[in-house]
Amino acid sequence: MDEGLAFCPKCGAPAGPIAAVPAGAPAPGPIVTTAGAPTSGLAENVAGLLCYVLGWLTGLIFLLVDKRPFVRFHAAQSIVVFGALFILRMVFWFSWFGSWGLFSLWTMLSLLLSLVTFIAWIVLMIFAYQGKMFEVPIAAGVARSIAGNPKL
Repeated sequence: MDEGLAFCPKCGAPAGPIAAVPAGAPAPGPIVTTAGAPTSGLAENVAGLLCYVLGWLTGLIFLLVDKRPFVRFHAAQSIVVFGALFILRMVFWFSWFGSWGLFSLWTMLSLLLSLVTFIAWIVLMIFAYQGKMFEVPIAAGVARSIAGNPKL
């Protein structure tokens, strides 16, 4: 073992005599290493929840970073669901400029779509945090193919 190290890098055993812990300081716990772990130590359900926090953007980040099937599915589903809703909202937004104003059909549909987006956002985050594989109809099949795990 190299000199100057307080603990063995393989097993975590102290290299020399154990120093006394000052009064009031927490006792040293076990050494936890994340070397070789696929993520930064996030629990699977927390990572699944975070896939939905900023919609398709966090879905894209987790799809590229995390390799666990549960997280990849929720990341891909976030991309598909909130990407499609984002595109629809943009269509309604730009259609609004050529319509009759505030109370047009496009405005009402846009408001309804905003409500659907908000409800889907909350529901999907709750199910992911509970560790459930809630599948949005139509979007789940596309999400499974993007995530690379069609048998989930």
